[in-house]
Amino acid sequence: MANDGPSEYESILCVKPEVNVYRIPPRASNRAIRAADWKLDAPDWTGRMRVTARGKVAYVKLEDKISGELFAQAPVDEFPGIAVETVSDSSRYFVLRIQDDNGRSAFIGIGFGDRGDAFDFNVSLQDHFKWVKQETEFIKQAQAPDSTPKLDLGFKEGQTITLNIGQSKKKDRSRPQSSGGLGLLPPPPGGKLAPPPSSRSTNHNIQPSAEGSDSGSLLDLDSSNSNSAPPSNAAATASSDLWGDFDPVSPM
Repeated sequence: MANDGPSEYESILCVKPEVNVYRIPPRASNRAIRAADWKLDAPDWTGRMRVTARGKVAYVKLEDKISGELFAQAPVDEFPGIAVETVSDSSRYFVLRIQDDNGRSAFIGIGFGDRGDAFDFNVSLQDHFKWVKQETEFIKQAQAPDSTPKLDLGFKEGQTITLNIGQSKKKDRSRPQSSGGLGLLPPPPGGKLAPPPSSRSTNHNIQPSAEGSDSGSLLDLDSSNSNSAPPSNAAATASSDLWGDFDPVSPM
């Protein structure tokens, strides 16, 4: 009987409360196993099934329902295999190869009253040996040397390498122009803007009053601008003064 050692713990894969056991006739070498050849209406034993695993080996154990005493067990090294076989005419019946502590073996038939119990039993064995296969592949990969060719990234004698570190060049960006095509002039350095021409002409034409202080001049200026018009002789005087600097030309 296969055993991976007493130090490994035993895990439970599946438990079914009721399973029937049948004695089966000797099999013919060229004939498929059929459950119809068994005495299905009169099972030879009825009890509980417990599927466990210890290491890579699974165990199908048939136990008493009340006391839990072991009736028979079938160690399973692989699935599907000779330890657990399906029948050709039903999915609820299987053939087990049971073994005792002395290594003697015998074939018996087992069956489930519910189809779902048979499905769970089948899937529990499939999942266990799927895990065994993956575990074996991981171990082989860890132990096997790496046979893939390795790239030689070292420098050969006299070999050099040039690194071009790209530096972004600053592009001169022209000042955006207005929609009319004329650029805006910058403000003067002092930050002060000259008064508009209209204000200058108005200031030159205003004559300060001769009497009173500065505050009085401002009051007189406001009253003169609002209530009276400039005298008419001022325009004549200004016109005569404009031509007074020139002497009349004497006849030759």
